[in-house]
Amino acid sequence: MCGPSGTGKTFLLEATGQQAVEAGHKVAWFTPEDLGVLLRRHRADDTVTKAIAKILRADLVIVDDIGLLPVATDAAEGLYRLVDAAYEKRSVAISSNLHPSGFDELMPKTPATATVDRLLHHAHVCQTSGDSVRLTQALAGQGVSPLA
Repeated sequence: MCGPSGTGKTFLLEATGQQAVEAGHKVAWFTPEDLGVLLRRHRADDTVTKAIAKILRADLVIVDDIGLLPVATDAAEGLYRLVDAAYEKRSVAISSNLHPSGFDELMPKTPATATVDRLLHHAHVCQTSGDSVRLTQALAGQGVSPLA
């Protein structure tokens, strides 16, 4: 799922995850930064593959906000390892401010290309559009309460 900030990507992923949970499925939720931390933690004792396998016990893995911040090398590797291990075995849902074809702007070209190749094979790409809901509400004076 890709589109400008504030257009409902995270909200839609949350709803999708909730529906999956209500249907009895296991869901795991990560940010790219979470994947980088996981990779660094498990690289020291060479248990990255086991950690990724544990994540893939979930039926749906969600990675939210790719491209919101620069993707560190560890996060890019973690994302690639997750997508590669899940390929044709588990459902992966991703949100990004960029279309996946632009991931090489966020991370090194080789892992970006390999990640996108696996992600887009059998994928449904949803693009959101429009103005930021939060910004629209703020400019209209909605959703803001003065501190008393």
